[in-house]
Amino acid sequence: MLHYRTYEAGPDAPWVTFIHGAGGSSSLWYKQIREFKKEHNVLLVDLRGHGQSEQGLWEKGDTFATVSEEVIEVMDEVGIEETYIIGMSLGTIVAQTLADNFPHRVKALILGGAIIRLDIRTKILLWLGRASKRFIPYMTLYRFFAYIIMPLKEHEESRLAFVNEAKKMCQKEFVKWMSLTRLINPYLSTLQASTTSIPTLFVMGEEDYLFIPPVKEVVSRYDSFEFEEIKESGHVCNIDQPEQFNSISINYIERMENAIRQKEAALS
Repeated sequence: MLHYRTYEAGPDAPWVTFIHGAGGSSSLWYKQIREFKKEHNVLLVDLRGHGQSEQGLWEKGDTFATVSEEVIEVMDEVGIEETYIIGMSLGTIVAQTLADNFPHRVKALILGGAIIRLDIRTKILLWLGRASKRFIPYMTLYRFFAYIIMPLKEHEESRLAFVNEAKKMCQKEFVKWMSLTRLINPYLSTLQASTTSIPTLFVMGEEDYLFIPPVKEVVSRYDSFEFEEIKESGHVCNIDQPEQFNSISINYIERMENAIRQKEAALS
């Protein structure tokens, strides 16, 4: 069972599940908890090998589906039937995989710093990481990745937060997570098409130069996908501009809840 924490506002409040990115942990949502727990039930999980969750769980053939099933196990333990899911960075792939395999458990997705396709620059970066992952210390690689993805001075807090959390991992865990990136592109192209029935809001920092172009492109193709851009923000927009990220996300959840109530009233 993954390590998790909950904050419950009440039995009628909607559940919101937060899924962090690779190398992070649930503690990286520290700028969201105070606002969200006022009117939402909050579930924070540490993905396998991260934070306080157990390491060494990997078996041959494990995939993003395996990781998403572990989040479902936590939801079952807590008694959550349906939830909004907020994912960040590589956590957005876990979130979308969960929505694809368990659509009846997900009300809507909010994907920050979403990774939905890799361009040639990112492919080269990940190839270098996979090629050297077994003989270069993982923190050297992680610091390099963090700087490439979050290069500007205003990204420094986000960059340092992820680097400090990544120190809690071990080389073996880093290698396993890096291995998952091998098939990201073909997997994501299928995943985008299969999750169009789930309302999805993409929240991206305007300086997230590696990942924002494909997000804009895919949002233009599907009516169920929405897009919000946050100024003066990079890849980890929930830390760079937390007030904007919180406001955008909470307003979206409120809009989805109103739509659900209207639909239920029409059917009654």
